[in-house]
Amino acid sequence: MNTSERDPHVTLRAGRGDDAAALSAVAMRSKAYWGYSSAFLDACRDELTVTPELIADSQVTVAEILERVVGFSRVAGAPPSGELAALFVDHDTIGTGVGRRLLEEALSSAAERGFSELTFTADPGAASFYAAHGAETIGRVPSESIAGRELPWMRFTLT
Repeated sequence: MNTSERDPHVTLRAGRGDDAAALSAVAMRSKAYWGYSSAFLDACRDELTVTPELIADSQVTVAEILERVVGFSRVAGAPPSGELAALFVDHDTIGTGVGRRLLEEALSSAAERGFSELTFTADPGAASFYAAHGAETIGRVPSESIAGRELPWMRFTLT
């Protein structure tokens, strides 16, 4: 992965086990962007925690600006069907194109590895971002963290 021609300050690279704490922090700040309460965020903490094992067991791409981690994506599973297990962008870089870059890289890389589809649960606030990039909503699933909450279940079909 190399520096973007569109934004020379954004660099994408493969995730490493020692990125786990930084990625977990980005995930929490990204989730907080949507205005959730502290209690809600605490309930989601385990689900949003990235471990070295998760990084080793999946394809993680890290976005950096001037060596600061500002986002990441994680694709899990084995072809032909996988999961877009995570895509988070730090709160102060949402809307700058970092998320789009991470998503494009995740989809392109997954297609090259033989995936024909990636499914995922989306935060309701981010569902329109995914839809604008070609994902379709295929249902709703219960939240793993919040009892009684349902989330959009979405899919990217890769060609």
